[in-house]
Amino acid sequence: MLNIVLVEPEIPQNTGNIARTCACIGARLHLVEPLGFHATERNLKRAGCDYWNEVDICRWPCSEAFFGAHGEDELHLFTGHAQRSYAEVAYGADAYLVFGRESRGIDPAILQAHADQCVRIPMREGLRSLNLSNSVAIGAYEALRQLTFPGLV
Repeated sequence: MLNIVLVEPEIPQNTGNIARTCACIGARLHLVEPLGFHATERNLKRAGCDYWNEVDICRWPCSEAFFGAHGEDELHLFTGHAQRSYAEVAYGADAYLVFGRESRGIDPAILQAHADQCVRIPMREGLRSLNLSNSVAIGAYEALRQLTFPGLV
């Protein structure tokens, strides 16, 4: 099962949209705390609509707990600080696609510890980033395309 990891997400609507994407593609959603919102927030629920019962969600108390448990797994950290494109790597069926917070991305220490696992989504020079939910969809669908869209119609 593909895994989508949000490290300290800040905007409830983005997380709700990502949960909806996870429901539609059958991916597990990992939420790494602290979250920038309450999980009961109305905007989070509205963005996910009626898909919440279709999402397998794992909560982690901090990034150290997540990376301690999954440091040996297939990780792909999405960051604007990488040189390699997300389309240049091979994704396994149980890959973890890791995304950082909307305002600052993934902490530099984490990126440094996993430098060989960092990928970027190409974009025009001088622009900081795409919307988080769009970035997740781009990465997830590339992984699924490589796997020939398992379980999807």
